[in-house]
Amino acid sequence: MNRVRCMALVVAPIALAGVMADAIWMPVATFPAWLAVGAAWLGWPLGSMALMLVHALTGGRWGEILHPALRAGIATLPLGLPALGGIMLGARYLYPWLHPDRAMPLANSFYLNMPAALTRAGIYVVAWGALGLICLRGRGLERVAPAGLIVLGFTSGFAAIDLTESFDPHFSSSAYGLVASAGAVLLAFAIGIMLEAARASTAELRDLARLLLGLTVLWAYLDFMQFLIVWQSNLPVEAAWYGPRLRGGWGVVALCIVGLHFILPFVLLALPRLQGLRPVIVAVAGLLVGMEAVRNFWLVLPACLPAQVALPVLLSLAFFGSGSVFLAFRPGIQEPFVASKPEQRDVHV
Repeated sequence: MNRVRCMALVVAPIALAGVMADAIWMPVATFPAWLAVGAAWLGWPLGSMALMLVHALTGGRWGEILHPALRAGIATLPLGLPALGGIMLGARYLYPWLHPDRAMPLANSFYLNMPAALTRAGIYVVAWGALGLICLRGRGLERVAPAGLIVLGFTSGFAAIDLTESFDPHFSSSAYGLVASAGAVLLAFAIGIMLEAARASTAELRDLARLLLGLTVLWAYLDFMQFLIVWQSNLPVEAAWYGPRLRGGWGVVALCIVGLHFILPFVLLALPRLQGLRPVIVAVAGLLVGMEAVRNFWLVLPACLPAQVALPVLLSLAFFGSGSVFLAFRPGIQEPFVASKPEQRDVHV
């Protein structure tokens, strides 16, 4: 593992240097690629925090099994600084609301402006950093969990609106933040299964498979309801958001998301005979991880030419992937779950 971490330490700065060079040469393609990969990666630490806080309230074997993987996911949170920093630096290449001379007048301009966006980004960094430290510390987590889940829910939902929904400042969806949060939790749970399924018993693996099925259905329900409401209302402003994402090659990607992000995993996870088969469950978890990344590409990249974004996407993936390996697998992070014991008081007779 030390050798892998050393390789990751070499790859990460090289990939970051490549992204920076590409940003100077072709910023119009590089910053959307950075946003797509960064938004996809961000789901891992945020979803891991949500799952750890939920387990602190509810308990259960699933949290004990996934505890090392959840800690590993939270440990990658420092990558959020370059992720958000790069997005802020390239904001004028990403968001039309920063160009009022070329955009229609916005009723929500009080929210969509650079000072407000920087303020919210600072709030996200402080809130996520504090929750990450509390989760990694682990002591007294059940007392912090209720407030922590509320803070995490609001900040992750608004971050999804800021990062990807505001690509079209005229599109609005009350379910957008919920869809993104459900996807983040599903992503973190699937990565946890991939990392920890080897040490789970057959009975524990069945529990993990059923929970993964429930999270998959929850994400699909929220995403489908958003699409159904937009289709039923048939408003030009909302339909225009789906237009470029359902035409041409991106329409094929949308069908793949439906089939490989929901239908196939649902069928495989719903069959009782397959729930105890470790290779099947790990493969389904890997498929869900890959499709969550593809879905973020589908949200961000339809306005870009595939030939232009291919290289910056690969470089961004190399940076976040190698950086995550280096941070997640450092010594002391993947500790096994230790149940907290009630405090004992000395009794004098």
